[in-house]
Amino acid sequence: MDLHNNISRIADQCATNETDTDFDDTIKPVVMICFSLIGITGFLGNVLVIFVVLMNPQMRSTTNLLIINLAIADLLFVVFCVPFTAIDYVTDEWPLGNAWCKIVQYLIIVTALVSIYTLVLMSLDRFLAVVFPISSRTLRNERNTLKAITILWLLILLTATPVIFAHGVVTETYGSIDYKLCVFKSGGISFAAFHIIFFSSSYLIPLTLISGLYAFMLRLWRTVVPHNRTNGTRGRGRKRVTRLVFVVVAAFALLWFPIQVILLLKSLKLFNTCTRFDILLQIASHVLAYTTACINPLLYAFLSENFRKAFKKVIYCGPTRRYSYHHALSSKSIRTGSTVTPEHV
Repeated sequence: MDLHNNISRIADQCATNETDTDFDDTIKPVVMICFSLIGITGFLGNVLVIFVVLMNPQMRSTTNLLIINLAIADLLFVVFCVPFTAIDYVTDEWPLGNAWCKIVQYLIIVTALVSIYTLVLMSLDRFLAVVFPISSRTLRNERNTLKAITILWLLILLTATPVIFAHGVVTETYGSIDYKLCVFKSGGISFAAFHIIFFSSSYLIPLTLISGLYAFMLRLWRTVVPHNRTNGTRGRGRKRVTRLVFVVVAAFALLWFPIQVILLLKSLKLFNTCTRFDILLQIASHVLAYTTACINPLLYAFLSENFRKAFKKVIYCGPTRRYSYHHALSSKSIRTGSTVTPEHV
């Protein structure tokens, strides 16, 4: 994902453009405000999610461990991506040197990939819980979930290393002025090939996998559930958690779609930021994509009663009374071997 977004400079690449100094001076503060709000709310919201799950043992289900991992990825994305994208939009050149350029680009790719593939794991967890509710109990436990998370991070950290060598600071001239830019350099593949790979690996492939899992679950619900009402509250609990995961995935897919398309089209030279509308469209797309880093805690609060109660305890500094043992064994829980795993978030 190329940090090559300065509002004044991107228009200089065109022979003619509609941008002017007044437009730059107006839009730059708006960009800083938007990215600052995303950064602050994303940081606080994801820290809150991690805190409430870790401080409430009864909330440590397989789904919630994956939610913690998603929150960690979003937190790193907020810290290492959002502010530097904002800096690149409002400054004339990259001010932080070659090494930090490589690190930022690497972490952008890593956190984006960890986020989407955590959603794949969450969808797979829901698939196993719904389609194989009995046989998957020994598989869906805390140890295996932590193993899956560890393997996910290691694979992405290793496979994303070419990004470090493909980016760096270069000097380019626009309008007779030299700028030091943090950009895609080479790495053995073309700029277009790099973004096609990024689009496929971070968006198309994982969302295709998720869609397949949910299509199968939907088909199962339509054919089996109307004829089998014996699942009771356990079945309803699984359905609520599955709905939450689906909403989180749908939000990610919708909010990331515009910027994914724009980055792909720019790499193919089919999108040029030559007008105010083009520039505003790219900025709006970036803002929408980065909103995913702060929207998930809000979704948990709206769609999960247990998260909502835990958030209220922290925010209003209420009593730290823990749920009773009987609550942990409530109708929203299922038993996995000798371990009780809450089937809710």
